[in-house]
Amino acid sequence: MDQTQSRTVVRMLDRIHADSRLNKTGFVMAAPHCHPHCELFYIENGEGSFFIDNNMYELHTGDFLFIPPQVFHYTRYTRSACKRSNVFFRTGDIAGDIAAAMPHGAAFFDGVRIFRVPEAYRAQFETLISRMVREEKIDDARTAPMMRTLLAELLLLCSRECNFLSELPADIHTTDLPIVRAAQFISENYAENITAADVAAVAGYSANYLTKKFREAAGLGVHEYLAFIRLQHAALELVSTKDTVTEIALRCGFSDGNYFKDAFKKKYGVTPSKYRK
Repeated sequence: MDQTQSRTVVRMLDRIHADSRLNKTGFVMAAPHCHPHCELFYIENGEGSFFIDNNMYELHTGDFLFIPPQVFHYTRYTRSACKRSNVFFRTGDIAGDIAAAMPHGAAFFDGVRIFRVPEAYRAQFETLISRMVREEKIDDARTAPMMRTLLAELLLLCSRECNFLSELPADIHTTDLPIVRAAQFISENYAENITAADVAAVAGYSANYLTKKFREAAGLGVHEYLAFIRLQHAALELVSTKDTVTEIALRCGFSDGNYFKDAFKKKYGVTPSKYRK
């Protein structure tokens, strides 16, 4: 799977996929994105900065990151090279007993999760992930069931051996709290007529400096992020209410219905009406 794909929606997977690669120091994702499937991200060696769902994290060797469907994320490797692996899957690929074995049960897959592999078990995890990457290259009629089996084993191993967020030291959290405050303010006030100056005041930065720092951290500007959050909420309302497209657009902070329709189609690939159908 290409980590440099745009912010537009990615097609639904046909099966579980796995990938492993080395990103050099200074690599940044070409654009932030979200996708309609789950992603399990593992750092075998190195470290990276992650802007995910209004928060920023610094992850290191042995860390796992679970990203649920349709969650905004952006990755940078500014301080060191990073060897990482990704497993992409649908929630339907997980059997009920496997989901029940995870911390919080099936609810585990509803939110962003960060967990760490103890050093003594890392070779075991990395061997299992390597098997998934090799199976990806085989890609024959047996690959889909083999991937389901390997994913089940990986998740069970995670649930048994990993240390989860509440037990981790504070080094996973970024020190760039002003950006986090800005992102959370946008997420909480997206329906209001907020400006870049409003967001900057919350962050404690000037508007120009915030724009620069926010783009470095999140891969897009303050106004673009505000539009992204508004579109996410609008998409949810389109499928969960019977209100008109115009009513939803206004309620989600868009003052121009035509702009909303154009922005929605650019992000999701279809018009709001077609998305609802």
